[in-house]
Amino acid sequence: MARGMGQFEAALGVVGELRAAGYEAYLAGGCVRDLLLGREPKDYDVATSATPEAVLGLFPRTFAVGAHFGVVLVATCDPCGGADAGTCGTADGACAPGAELAEAAYVVTEVATFRSDGAYSDGRHPDAVRYTTSAEEDVRRRDFTINGLLLDPLQGADDLRAAVIDHVGGLADLDAGVVRAIGRAEERFEEDHLRMLRGVRFAARFGFEIEEGTAVAMCRLAGRIGAVSRERVRDELTKMLTEGRARRAFELLEETGLLAEVLPEVARMKGVEQPPQFHPEGDVWTHTLLLLDQLEAGCALTLAWGALLHDVGKPPTFRRGPDRIRFDGHVEVGVAMGAEICRRFRFSNEETRQIVALIENHMRFMDAGRMKASTLKRFFRLPRFEEHLALHRMDCLAGSGNLENWEFVRERYESMPEETVRPRPLITGRELIAAGYVPGAGFKEMLRTVEDAQLEGAIGTAEEALRLVRERFPLM
Repeated sequence: MARGMGQFEAALGVVGELRAAGYEAYLAGGCVRDLLLGREPKDYDVATSATPEAVLGLFPRTFAVGAHFGVVLVATCDPCGGADAGTCGTADGACAPGAELAEAAYVVTEVATFRSDGAYSDGRHPDAVRYTTSAEEDVRRRDFTINGLLLDPLQGADDLRAAVIDHVGGLADLDAGVVRAIGRAEERFEEDHLRMLRGVRFAARFGFEIEEGTAVAMCRLAGRIGAVSRERVRDELTKMLTEGRARRAFELLEETGLLAEVLPEVARMKGVEQPPQFHPEGDVWTHTLLLLDQLEAGCALTLAWGALLHDVGKPPTFRRGPDRIRFDGHVEVGVAMGAEICRRFRFSNEETRQIVALIENHMRFMDAGRMKASTLKRFFRLPRFEEHLALHRMDCLAGSGNLENWEFVRERYESMPEETVRPRPLITGRELIAAGYVPGAGFKEMLRTVEDAQLEGAIGTAEEALRLVRERFPLM
C-alpha cells in the first residue's frame, strides 16, 4: 500500500486551493514556530482571508466546529489512508460520490479566517469577532510573538526563513530565546487569562526566558487565573508536567505567582524543612523540584501528578520534635489533599484513583524487605505498579540517593511469575457453602485467610484450603 499523505501535505493542498480561489492563505502559529526551531509540528494550521462561508463552499468535506470564531476544519481525502486505494475514493484522491470516508482515510486541517477581536469580557472568548482581510491585523491579536509568525509554504523550502512573514518580531525572539507577549502584555492576558500559563509552558518547553514586561504582567495579573475553567488549567499543568521540562515550568510558576493561585498546596512546600539525615537536598519544595526534573517527555500524567503531589501532606504535618523534624501522618493527609486536588481539577475517576494510590503507597517501599510474601505480592497487584516503582526511584534519587529498597522490590517484581502473584483461587464461596458454612460477611475473611496462606506457599490444594478454614473458623 502506498504511504498516505501527512499533515503538511494536506495543509499545503488547502493553502493551494485557497490561493487558486483568490484568497490569501498561510501556515500560521505554532507549526511555523516549530519548523523554525527544527521540531516536528503536532499539526499544521492555516490562516486565510477567506470567510468561513467561503471555506465551507470551497472544499467538499468540512466541519464548521468553530465557525462562530472563524474556524473551519477541512478534511482532505487520503486514498492511501484506508485499507486499500479504493476504500474511500478514486486514485487521484477525490472522494467518490456518496462514499463514507473512514476516519483513517482523511487528514484534517484547521483553517481560521483573519480576524480582529473585540473585548473579552469573560477572560476567554471575544465578545465580538470581526473578520478582516489584513494578515497583520490577525497576527497582532495572537498571544506571543513566537506564535505570531506566518509562513508561505508555496514559496519553496530552500530557505524557510525567507518564506516567513513576521509582523511582530517573532523571528528575533526565537533567535534570542524569549517569550514575549504581542503588544501590551496586560491586554493579551486580560483577553485570555490562560495565556499566562501557556507563556510559562512555552518558556519551559523551549528553554526560553520570559521577557521582563511579560513576566511583570503575569505577576500583576496572576490572580485572574482563577476565572479560567479548572479543566483548562488542569490541561495546561498536565502539559507542563509531561513535556520533559517540568522542573523549569514549576520554577516559573512559582516566580510569577501563578503557582500560589492554581496549586496553593504545592506553593506551601517552599521553606518547609526536612531532616537533613534523610533529605540532604533541602526543603520539601527543592525535593519536589528534583523529582519533577526526572520526569521524561511523554510520561503518564498519573505518574507526573503523583510525583508532584507525593509529599503534599508534609507542610500541614510539619513538626519539629526533640530529636528531629517529623511529618507524622503526612501520607494520610496527603491522600486526602490529593483526592481533593483531583476533584478540583475534575480528573477522571480512574486517573484520581491512580494519583491517590501513588501518594498512598510511596512510603511502603521502606518496609518491603520485612513484608510477608503475601503482603509483598499484594503490593505488586497495585494497578500500574511500574508507576509506583518509577516514583520511588525518583523519590530516592531526589533525596538520599539510596536505591536499596527500590532494587529489592524491582528484582522481586520482575522475577516473580504472574501466576504466583495472582494465583487461581483454591476455593470460592461455593465450596464454603458445600462445607456447611452460612453465607455472610465472614466469607470475605475466610477467603482472605486462604489466599494469604496460598501466597505464602503454605497450602496449594483445595483440600488444604478447606482444612485451614475448618481449623481457623470451626463450625458452631
